[in-house]
Amino acid sequence: MDHNHHNHHANPFDMSHDGMGGGSGGGGYRCQMSMLFTWNTQDLCLVFRWWHVTSTFSLILSLLAVVALGAGYEYLRVISRRYEARVDADAPVDIGAPTEESSLLAPVGKRNHGRIGKGLFYGAQVFYSFFIMLLFMTYNGWVMIAVAAGAAVGYVLWGEEAGSSVKSVACH
Repeated sequence: MDHNHHNHHANPFDMSHDGMGGGSGGGGYRCQMSMLFTWNTQDLCLVFRWWHVTSTFSLILSLLAVVALGAGYEYLRVISRRYEARVDADAPVDIGAPTEESSLLAPVGKRNHGRIGKGLFYGAQVFYSFFIMLLFMTYNGWVMIAVAAGAAVGYVLWGEEAGSSVKSVACH
């Protein structure tokens, strides 16, 4: 008995939409993932299957979105620094040694609240930078240029507050 039509041994890395109701016509489109540098934009998908480049117009819109994401990351870095500076300025310089009147518990005020906020900003930056890294890892030259252009645009718009063009985070 022939069981080939059941497709039990399908390639798990096949990202086509065949049989999933996606695509147009009979065959649908396929997301291409290249592990080599390329300028090819045919069947280019950026991170998600739904972010599929289908035309020159969608390529231009996608590249502009990548530039905006890169610039947005630089803005997130700036507002993180602003928050950190504000919390550090509001933090007590010295909480002193515990006295008979002081609580045995650690101070819960500004310092701990600031740590939580700093941690949330740090987590958002790591997530954001890894997302941008995934865009870069399409190995598509146009997307790589858009990532770098976004970082440059963000630095031009908000980098003066950073004081230096030297980065401390290396994912993008």
